[in-house]
Amino acid sequence: MNNQLIGGILLIVGTSIGAGMLALPIATAQLGFINTVLFLIICWAIMTSGALLVLEVNLWHPVNSNLISMAKTTLGRYGQIVAWVSYLSLLYALLAAYISGGGDFLQHLLMELHVNLSNKLSACLFTGLLSFVIYRGIHTVDYVNRSLMSAKLAAIALLVTCIFPFVSIDYLLIPGTFHSLSATITSITVIITSFGFAVIVPSLRSYFQNDTLLLRRAILMGSVIPLFCYILWELVIIGVIPPYQGSLSLTAMAQSNHASSDLINVLNQLLHRSLINFLAKVFTAICLATSFLGVALSLSDFLRDGLAVKKIGWYRLLPYLFTLIPPLIIANHYPNVFIYALSFAGVLCIILLILLPTLMAWRGRYVKKLAANYQVAGGRCLLAGLFFISLLLIVMRLLA
Repeated sequence: MNNQLIGGILLIVGTSIGAGMLALPIATAQLGFINTVLFLIICWAIMTSGALLVLEVNLWHPVNSNLISMAKTTLGRYGQIVAWVSYLSLLYALLAAYISGGGDFLQHLLMELHVNLSNKLSACLFTGLLSFVIYRGIHTVDYVNRSLMSAKLAAIALLVTCIFPFVSIDYLLIPGTFHSLSATITSITVIITSFGFAVIVPSLRSYFQNDTLLLRRAILMGSVIPLFCYILWELVIIGVIPPYQGSLSLTAMAQSNHASSDLINVLNQLLHRSLINFLAKVFTAICLATSFLGVALSLSDFLRDGLAVKKIGWYRLLPYLFTLIPPLIIANHYPNVFIYALSFAGVLCIILLILLPTLMAWRGRYVKKLAANYQVAGGRCLLAGLFFISLLLIVMRLLA
């Protein structure tokens, strides 16, 4: 397989399989395992279609164009405003969630080494350690991500293998409950967020130097791997940790200020296996790091495009400062933002990565008659379907 293709696939997988994966069993416990798998497959298909539409529209523009330029060309000034607001809100929410989860994890890790840091200092340390990699650009992120992803996929495989013997069929067969519209929509939006890799598609285009075939392959192959991993992860976590009963249940974790560390602690208490505890900690750390890298890279490229910042002198620092400081402030003021931010980000994912690409593709294809060598299959039916699905989900979220 092409070495560059492997790098692109791993960037997509790294952006997808991250802190959102840690939150999935917690957020979807009330749906039940079977319903969760069904929703995972549906959301994967929808979000992958949205990512391919982002690629199609991006190919109408020069390399290094991001969603701001894409929205302005196809939808005009109002589309540009929607892109600005939704993109910044989404990625700041995601980064705040990753910083909150990463700071929480780092704090508990350092406590085991008898180093006591506050939540705020831990969040700053987590952000600072990864900010230099982002500053170095996509190729540095690529190589760091490859190393982390190798360790992550190995940790997933070993973790699932070690936990699987403890899985209870009874837990997996517990029927889902849909009595709470708010809880159900929260579950769906967290799933959608877990497939929000389309934010990195404009950055990948410059990485692949306009090779459309490799870009399509990277998106399709890179999206299937997270789907497979999510199903396995849901199976072993929902199959081991009770969804409802007691303080060690998944629903109890959803109300916690330390959801990411609580998941590891509960696994340790229930299974009493040092290897599982170690692998879970390694997996958690890498998940938070790779998601942070992918999202922060996407946001910095977006801000450079939107603000028209040149890569010279001190000006090149501005996109990185605007990328890292706001979510760090949010995470430090709201340390329990992890699950809430991922749920909030799901609504923004719907707007930015389903609704907006659908409208841009429709207007670009059928109104402005823009053409490129690649067009997503499905024609008007696909675009109309994605449009109504996105509107339905947004309305349901507002009513919940």
